[in-house]
Amino acid sequence: MQVSAAAREVVPVSAQGMQVPDFDTLYEDFADFVWRNARRLGVAPAALDDVMQDVFLVAHRRLGELSRPESLRAWMLSIVIRVVRDYRRTLRRKDPAQRSAAPLLDPDQLPDTRAGNPQSAAEQTDAVRVLYNMLAELDDAKREVFVLAELEEMTEAEISQVLGENANTVHSRLRAARKDFDQAVLRHRQRDEWRLR
Repeated sequence: MQVSAAAREVVPVSAQGMQVPDFDTLYEDFADFVWRNARRLGVAPAALDDVMQDVFLVAHRRLGELSRPESLRAWMLSIVIRVVRDYRRTLRRKDPAQRSAAPLLDPDQLPDTRAGNPQSAAEQTDAVRVLYNMLAELDDAKREVFVLAELEEMTEAEISQVLGENANTVHSRLRAARKDFDQAVLRHRQRDEWRLR
C-alpha cells in the first residue's frame, strides 16, 4: 500500500508527544481572535497587521513547545499579551509626534451592512467606539485582566495562567479594573446627560 505525500506530511508534536495543530489551521482558527484582542488591548488600528504578524511568528516558532493542545486559546492569549506589551513599550519610547499620526480606518468603526437598519448599525458602531475609549482609560495591567475576564469570559484561574501572575494579584487587579470601568461608564453617561440638556 502506497502512502500519499499528504499523508506522510509531519504533524507537529509537542514535547509531551501530543498532537498540535499545524500553523495554517492555527492561523485560520485564531486570526480574528488575535486581531480582536490586540485591538481591545490598545493596539492602534494602523499597527494591527504588524502586531498580528509578530504574534503568529512567535506562535509558529513555539508551536512545538505547546504542552497541552487543549489550552491553545490560553496559549495564544499569552502570546498576544506579550507582543502587545512589547508594542506599547516601543510606542512609549518613540517620539510623541509619531504616536499622534492619524490612524488608518478602523474596521470596527465601519457600519455593518448586514444590519439592514442604518440606525442600528450606527448605534453599534458608536457602542464599539465608546467601549474602546473606556478601555483606553484603564492602565495596561487592569485593561489586560478586564478584557480577558469580561470580554473573553475567562475565569480568574485561566487569567492567572495566561498572564503568569498570582491568582490573588489577578483577583485584586480585576476588582480594581471593574471599579475603574464602572467609573468610566458613569462619566460617559454624565457627559451624555449634559449634552442632552
